[in-house]
Amino acid sequence: MSQVGAPRGRTCSRSPRSRTLRSVATLGSAVLALAVLAGCTSGDSGDEPPAAAQDNAPAPRDKVADGGTLRWAVDALPTTLNAFQADADGTTARIAGAVLPALHTLDERGRPRLNPDYLESAQVIETEPRQVVLYKLNQQAVWSDGREIGAPDFVAQWRALSGRDTAYWTARNAGYERIEKIERGKNDLEVRVTFGKPYADWRSLFTPLYPKEVMGSPNTFNDGARSTLKSTAGPFLLKAIDRENDTVTLARNPRWWGKTAKLDTLVLTAVPRTERAAALAADKLDLAEIDRAAAERIALAVRDARAGRNGAQALAHGPGAGITPAAALKSWALAYGSDEEKAEEVRAAREKNQRAIARYAAEQKGLARFVVRKSLEPAYTQLSLNGESGPLADERVRRAVARAIDRQELAETVLKPLGLPARPPGSHLALVGQPAYADSSDALGDQDTEEARALLADAGWVPGGALKKPAAATKAGSEAEKKGPQERKAEDAEKAADEKNEKNDKNEKKTDGNAEEADAASDEGLYIVGDDKPGERRAAPLIGAGGPENGTNILAPAPVAAFQGAALLRQAAALDTDTGAKAEGKPVARPVAGAYAPRGTAAPAAVDAAAAQALGKDGKPLSLRFVLPSGPGSESLRAVGDRIIRMLDAIGIRTEVVKVSDESFFKDHIASGDYDLALYSWPATAFPATDARPIYAKPEPASDGSLLVEQNYARVGTDRIDQLFDQAAATLDEEEARDLVRQADARIWAAAGSIPLYQRPQLVAVKPEVVNAGAWGFAAPRYQDIGFKKPESAKGAERNKG
Repeated sequence: MSQVGAPRGRTCSRSPRSRTLRSVATLGSAVLALAVLAGCTSGDSGDEPPAAAQDNAPAPRDKVADGGTLRWAVDALPTTLNAFQADADGTTARIAGAVLPALHTLDERGRPRLNPDYLESAQVIETEPRQVVLYKLNQQAVWSDGREIGAPDFVAQWRALSGRDTAYWTARNAGYERIEKIERGKNDLEVRVTFGKPYADWRSLFTPLYPKEVMGSPNTFNDGARSTLKSTAGPFLLKAIDRENDTVTLARNPRWWGKTAKLDTLVLTAVPRTERAAALAADKLDLAEIDRAAAERIALAVRDARAGRNGAQALAHGPGAGITPAAALKSWALAYGSDEEKAEEVRAAREKNQRAIARYAAEQKGLARFVVRKSLEPAYTQLSLNGESGPLADERVRRAVARAIDRQELAETVLKPLGLPARPPGSHLALVGQPAYADSSDALGDQDTEEARALLADAGWVPGGALKKPAAATKAGSEAEKKGPQERKAEDAEKAADEKNEKNDKNEKKTDGNAEEADAASDEGLYIVGDDKPGERRAAPLIGAGGPENGTNILAPAPVAAFQGAALLRQAAALDTDTGAKAEGKPVARPVAGAYAPRGTAAPAAVDAAAAQALGKDGKPLSLRFVLPSGPGSESLRAVGDRIIRMLDAIGIRTEVVKVSDESFFKDHIASGDYDLALYSWPATAFPATDARPIYAKPEPASDGSLLVEQNYARVGTDRIDQLFDQAAATLDEEEARDLVRQADARIWAAAGSIPLYQRPQLVAVKPEVVNAGAWGFAAPRYQDIGFKKPESAKGAERNKG
């Protein structure tokens, strides 16, 4: 899928707000390693383990063979090797993880941990009058050209990413702009970083760390590191990028001072998701993330191989599975019948089907060589509700949609068939297993059909409302009538959240202004200045594509957006069903509840009666535009979308399904605001105050009349949420920071701009002999430990057998 990206150039630095953006890497693919945010107020997770454990065939290094080449599938070759540029993607992140310093990496619970390969220690040594972090470097750490890693590299990266020099085309700057100075410590192995403002997420900085030769000038930053990295400092180094064969080759680094990489080479091969089963079967890959359909094929292949079935399985579950004996006999009769023209047509179809069966059988034989490792990715899929205009601009309608959704049912639908835990996320900002996780979903409430209907009625959406003419009230009067209940709802949500956060009252007092007033203004400023038809949404191009008449400006995208583009290509196909729409871009009207009938049934005569029962307001029916991707890798989203549509039907909300190409789904619809409802995923992060703020920041009108939304594609936010994120980023007390982020999450739930549905499944096909690789979950891969299992000696095998 194409990424949401500003054009290459200075547009990435135009807005001061863009300098606050930081990359949120992809779980197995996107721009940097991350972790997760925080929960609500119902208590810490304590030592609660992740919802699903790692499944990566762990093995001690002495059981791993020395040498070999591992062929690892990626979605595409990287367009840049600079992880701090807007078009960095999952392959950029994977290469950076293997060849560049990561001062802090993530453990199995998504917590940042000091990386001893590069650091002896890193800690805050002063807080007054300024926060000072002292890094003590591993004395053996050197770049591949032999130069020591040191303060000059830190200084160059700070200056490039601080946002002060707009000649650098950088996509993220958060944290670096708070640094006041960087100095050499007592010796060359010490680096003192002094912050002008306190920064809680300082561990997120300098990962990956690039050499000063890359960060030292705008030219080398902007263009020099896009296609090559002359100096690296990881267990592997970049050997070659072969764009003809779609491969990136990483070779063992001879200057690596840590534990020697077990593999000789690591070959990253670009293979589309839809082609991975065939590539695995043809023995072109050793490791690949796959969708549910491919995982099921591997399970069937292994089962059939163990049972000693060779080709018969193709008829049982392959292309020929649907052919009944009667159909086969009829086909044979037609193929050799007297109608020559028909016989020729049928014979051609039979030959084509036989080739498909043979190909499938051959692939199944190859797939039997693999196993499927599975866990949960550090990311969740959400239902996004666009609050910019239309019915969802009313908080009551958004809350009604949310209360109609049975999140447990959706999670079970996706995860239960895979044997994975089906627990809906209780937080936008953390996942189960992370220290900051706590369930704050009760700030919105559980599924409740009656409450959902009551909210719609309170908002004026009633049966028969579509047939009623608008009341003859003045526009000002109707607006005032609408605003009052909204403010009361916002205040009620605030009070509920505040009651759950009494222990954090000391943090609340630090904020200037009234929190309730801040949240009550949640929907203000969302109207696009200059829009001729306030009730009608208009797709707005990305920043740089025009002037203020475009309506909405997307700030230069951080790799959070880059992640989104990559992640939507990799949606695990947890279901095989489809909603049935075939024409891309064409709406599919959904019937109202109770209107289903067998195909061919005549339409009921009493259409007016049905219309009289449909929810409406001021002569307009309540209908939401549900945009879904149409590609072969998005079956899971479409199936989940179909279930959501049925849940909304139950409370009288009609939907129009619009299917669009995967390439345009995020860029042309989500980022530009051309949707009412949509399903897409966000990654988790270890640094919530930094990484989550742009996702939930309140949209702000710019001086030119456009709307700045950062990564808040739901266009729903409040001043109070922003204040809580800012406070969390500025406190060095970890518990206080977590409490503040949890308060923010409770308010995000109450605003009902996005509804987390389920943690995404992580399915990885891998050869059984590959160890220390597979479904890592939260943890970052240790590239130097990946390899092939040592073959057992004859004596050892005999001993084990005995």
